[in-house]
Amino acid sequence: MDIVPGDREEKLSDAFSKSIPGDTDGELISEITAEPSGGEEELFEHYRFVVDKGQESIRIDKYLISRIHGVSRNKIQLAAEDESILVNGNPVKSNYKVRPLDEIVVMLPEPRRVFETLPENIPLNIVYEDDDLAVVNKPPGLVVHPGAGNYTGTLVNALLYHFQNYSTAGSSTENVQLILPAIPATRAGLVHRIDKNTSGLLVVAKNERSLNFLATQFSSHTITRTYNALVWGDFKNDEGTISGNIGRSPKNRKVMDVYPGGEHGKEAITHYKVIDRFTYVTLVECTLETGRTHQIRTHMKFIGHPLFNDETYGGNKILKGTVYTRYKQFVENCFALLPRQALHAKSLGFIHPSTGKQVFFDSQLPEDMVNVIAKWRTYVKR
Repeated sequence: MDIVPGDREEKLSDAFSKSIPGDTDGELISEITAEPSGGEEELFEHYRFVVDKGQESIRIDKYLISRIHGVSRNKIQLAAEDESILVNGNPVKSNYKVRPLDEIVVMLPEPRRVFETLPENIPLNIVYEDDDLAVVNKPPGLVVHPGAGNYTGTLVNALLYHFQNYSTAGSSTENVQLILPAIPATRAGLVHRIDKNTSGLLVVAKNERSLNFLATQFSSHTITRTYNALVWGDFKNDEGTISGNIGRSPKNRKVMDVYPGGEHGKEAITHYKVIDRFTYVTLVECTLETGRTHQIRTHMKFIGHPLFNDETYGGNKILKGTVYTRYKQFVENCFALLPRQALHAKSLGFIHPSTGKQVFFDSQLPEDMVNVIAKWRTYVKR
């Protein structure tokens, strides 16, 4: 669902694992694995150590820099801050003292590589555009930017083509360009992103000044964002707030978990309001105060309401309803009509970088969500 862009040159299909000769401290396995970051694929180098029985007590950052070739202590400490160093399945800080037979797992982002991305004539639904920015209504299934396994056919490819033509058509903006997420975020381009299978509104900066201005609003949580989601189950209250830190799951680094005690992860706050009830599923509006990876999907699962057909968070099976075959067939038909999580970034509001005025954009639900909601409405009225 969210914020910090990232990409990798290697294809997911080229993921590999290799054994590296171990030393007296145990086995080292280095592999390339994919993890979501804001919903897109991101590649990490994965190391696993089993500490030798005779190992003396030492800080884990010192332990690791002596065993991972070419890594800096700062990179290890940043990985610890990101909860990407696990000892016996639990995230640890960089000052943790290793113990004999500790199992250490380290996830280090692969160095970002810049690769040429070419303009592609892919249709776009441009909601608004001027010399500073564009607001795009992204369809479901469209990857936001090139990365592992997705070198072409992305929103970035489409925007490059569109901006190229926009500039040629007489825009006063000179050297209009979209800089890929692999290049530092101080350059013009993507301000945020949403998951491949989430539809809805995105704002794209067309120059560095606009990017910095918009990025500051995201950082200070002054951007207004609402999402519509179809979730499993009925709600006791018409509205509420979900508060709970969100961080990577220690059991599965491809998904996020909620840490209500704040012991891990980053602060996350989601406000929800019921729009319509269909007995076994509910249509809700979610307003974000923060923008964490998979925030709505994670928070809704945490309170017992996974998004409808969200495979990652368990919503792709029947969680509420009857045992009748007819009902099972109905739900499976709905899954076929909506082969993704039922989530749409419906509205977006922010202060315009040039005018200083508040602007607001709204969008209609995509056809697949409209059709499934209509089926549920008909079903419960029988």
